[in-house]
Amino acid sequence: MKLSIVIPVFNEEENIRELCAQINSSIPAGIDYEVIMVDDGSSDYSWTEIKKAKKDFPFVRGIRLRRNYGQTQAMAAGISDAMGDYIAAMDADLQNDPADIPAMLEEAERGYDLVSGWREKRKDGFWARIIPSMAANRLISLVTGVKLHDYGCTLKIYRREIIKDIELYGEMHRFLPALAAYNGASIKEVKVNHRPRKAGHSKYGISRTFKVAADLVTVKFMGEFMGKPGYFFSMISCCLFLISFVFALITLYYKWYNGIFVKDQPLFLVAIFLAIVGVQTALMGLLAEMTLRVYASSSGKPCYRIKERA
Repeated sequence: MKLSIVIPVFNEEENIRELCAQINSSIPAGIDYEVIMVDDGSSDYSWTEIKKAKKDFPFVRGIRLRRNYGQTQAMAAGISDAMGDYIAAMDADLQNDPADIPAMLEEAERGYDLVSGWREKRKDGFWARIIPSMAANRLISLVTGVKLHDYGCTLKIYRREIIKDIELYGEMHRFLPALAAYNGASIKEVKVNHRPRKAGHSKYGISRTFKVAADLVTVKFMGEFMGKPGYFFSMISCCLFLISFVFALITLYYKWYNGIFVKDQPLFLVAIFLAIVGVQTALMGLLAEMTLRVYASSSGKPCYRIKERA
């Protein structure tokens, strides 16, 4: 199969049939494709609408999760069942335009492992959605080193072998370009159409900011230090030891030149505390390195990815 389109669904009963009709009219007849709709524990009639759509559109398949796990887990469930050489992801709210998929698929066939949509002209609230999104995109690009204008756009196309190797947790779906780049993927960002929501309501709120911030730290660690965790903990340990040493020198300076006893200087206690924490951090790094080596030797999985063979 050429293409699998994975669509997480949460309380989108009013949009499902129209979305299927738009996909049916947008994908060229020569492309063999499927649409996997994952009902993420909807409390409305979304699952009923998915089953009706399956009767009218033979390319539709449905997966129903037992409860609301979140968009990332719903995407993971759809990706796991996908059979296409390329896997596209999009939202069910009709704001992503299925007409963009053929052009994005052409870019993927030119050799890109991931084609990411860029909603240059978003039809969302400026202060509540666009400004926070711009700030998040710049922060993620800065931390991960993978520069994109729009990490939050769900509309993306992945080469099968790239996306299947990535394990998704938390809110990791928005970091897929960075995770794919860490695995050696080539990425192309293209401008896509973005439409105002016609039915239903948005599931995104400011509370997601904290989840994104927490996952960003995880992504950075997985990308830069997953194969060498000792380096990460060693850097922290060295910084703590350095600060501790500076504080100790300041304490001695005040003792020798100003006659202030050590017991009267809080910095000395802080120096001791930082030194202890530094030792503990270094030991954590050693334990992480030992755990990684035990896992690598027992699992038999290589720590590299092969792009192609000649």
